[in-house]
Amino acid sequence: MERSAWRSTLVTAGCDTLSARAAALTVPVSTSANDVGRRIQEQSPRDGQVHVLPVQGNVHVIIGAGGNITVQHGEQGVLVVDTGTAAMSDKVIAAIQSIAKGRPMRYVINTTHREEFTGGNEKVVPIGEIVPFREPDYTAGPQGAIDTHRASLVALASVLTRMSAGPTPRNEGAWPDNTFTVPWKRLYFNDEPVVITHVPGTTDGNSVVLFRKSDVVSVGDLFDLTGYPMLDLKNGGGINQEVEALNKIIEFAVPSNNSEGGTKVVPGHGRIADHADVVYYRDMVTIVRDRIQDMIKKGQTLAQVKAARPTRDYDARYGKTTGPWTTEMFVEAAYRSLGGK
Repeated sequence: MERSAWRSTLVTAGCDTLSARAAALTVPVSTSANDVGRRIQEQSPRDGQVHVLPVQGNVHVIIGAGGNITVQHGEQGVLVVDTGTAAMSDKVIAAIQSIAKGRPMRYVINTTHREEFTGGNEKVVPIGEIVPFREPDYTAGPQGAIDTHRASLVALASVLTRMSAGPTPRNEGAWPDNTFTVPWKRLYFNDEPVVITHVPGTTDGNSVVLFRKSDVVSVGDLFDLTGYPMLDLKNGGGINQEVEALNKIIEFAVPSNNSEGGTKVVPGHGRIADHADVVYYRDMVTIVRDRIQDMIKKGQTLAQVKAARPTRDYDARYGKTTGPWTTEMFVEAAYRSLGGK
């Protein structure tokens, strides 16, 4: 065989071998937000029921009640983050009790004042019992002045202000009774440090709840896998604050292999997430912000910015044309929060 023909045969054989190996490879399925094949509709049940899913450690999530509800459980009882909408309260209570298995609900934490996350307060909080100061005489001393037949409702002081003031205040039963104004509030419950952190973003009164032993972060409406963040400018929110909030969540979340796994993140809506999901979402919000900021610097009006569709790359995943928070509403809120006229 001539040398050139011999080389050609070797090359062909080598290519056939590589092709066979490539055909045998199995490509892993991504669990990150880059898996665009998963439609956003699949992340939020629409069957009128709530669904309980294990997250990690002692933490579960209740999905389908409006905003996602995080539940930590253990020997000391149950701690709940947010309560969903009022219409779903009975189903939420049944779900909490299925997790509690007879143990009392001691704490409820609100991450925001929005009714999608706090609408169930009036019904859910009274099924709990406050942690007793002393036993067995609950009527004596400072404990006697407290209604023990309800959970302690924890939130930033600004959440109480927004629920109790304004033209349409909420009923008193929905108000938090355990408020704080410092950057951090710490609990030690079910043999686990629970850290509540003030993280302004969609409003100036958002909180994030970190379960340090279970390695779970519950972040409320700062992170929404089903849509663009709902920027509430009247209550101190803005797109710059939102980017900083997402950066803070990224600091809390520690990834495992290939930037995925590790710390679990419970978003306000959508599936259980991880570090990579938050990074993708942060990058999206940052890119949209920078585009709008550049248009403002060029003197473009709000109408021109909307016509340019600065969210166009992401609308298939997060965009909405109907409902309480549309893509146009997000673009307008971002534009105005950046100083656009």
